[in-house]
Amino acid sequence: MLETLRIGEDLSLVDLYDLTLEKRTGSYILHEQELTIIETSATPSIPYLIEGLNDLNIELKSIKNIIVTHIHLDHAGGAGSFLEKCPNARVIVHPKGARHLSNPERLIQGAKAVYGSKFDQLFDPIVPIPEDRLLVMNDGDTLPIGPNRTLTFLDTPGHAKHHFSIHDSKTNGVFVGDTVGVYYPQLDFELYLPSTSPNQFDPEAMLDSAEKIFSYHPTAIYFGHYGKSNNPLEVSRQLKHWLTVFLDKTETIVDRSEEDSFDEQCDLLADELLLLVQTKLDEHDVPEDHVVYNYISVDLKVCAMGLIDYYTKTANKTS
Repeated sequence: MLETLRIGEDLSLVDLYDLTLEKRTGSYILHEQELTIIETSATPSIPYLIEGLNDLNIELKSIKNIIVTHIHLDHAGGAGSFLEKCPNARVIVHPKGARHLSNPERLIQGAKAVYGSKFDQLFDPIVPIPEDRLLVMNDGDTLPIGPNRTLTFLDTPGHAKHHFSIHDSKTNGVFVGDTVGVYYPQLDFELYLPSTSPNQFDPEAMLDSAEKIFSYHPTAIYFGHYGKSNNPLEVSRQLKHWLTVFLDKTETIVDRSEEDSFDEQCDLLADELLLLVQTKLDEHDVPEDHVVYNYISVDLKVCAMGLIDYYTKTANKTS
């Protein structure tokens, strides 16, 4: 059953069932004079978004702004398809992402390299967005969308170079996309893991971006995956902790598997990372058949690819 939640002042969250998983990726709806949506997920999620808007009694012609935190397909792949149904809207994007939304061929090829034969099922079609319906926001740019609400755009690389986060003046929350990780609301305790997907993962940039986000002293963090955290200090602590753990384990795996292929190293690392996270889950008596393992396993496979890619690039630079 579709879930549409009111999670803040004039703020709703619609479950988009990314990868067909409940509470995997969501769209944030800001109920203001300029009705604004943050994140669309991939094209197969658009029917869920439209259903959620119907539940909120929102007409598609009322939508003014469609914001994507970055252009990875699980956040922006459906933006073109959705825009076609929203005659008065524009898509707001990071300056390094705009050209890829107007011509998504490189996005498509990159996703096919990661997801292979599952690409069509997960992402197709990806509709180009006309350049005259794209609006670029640079670091520090602001967008008033209501009499008491201004959005401030923050350049926040680390997960991707084409990533911004958005501070919301009304709720003093920040929409962070994937910059400070992934939140697992399926659990009855807080777990936040870094999102280190290929091919632009940069741990130093990620920590710098986190520092920029938390310098606003937000009272809420709105994750792309998935939902609202009321504990920004714990988000910050876990990001630093798990990022260190992930990087240390990557170095160990690569050093002892130098003769293995990239895919073999990634598989090995994903298994090792899962064991580390499982230790934390065991501390909280989470059974091995808990649904959260489906989510974490998917995430760690992609994280492993980004970690191995980063480590290989770094090693090549220093050799």
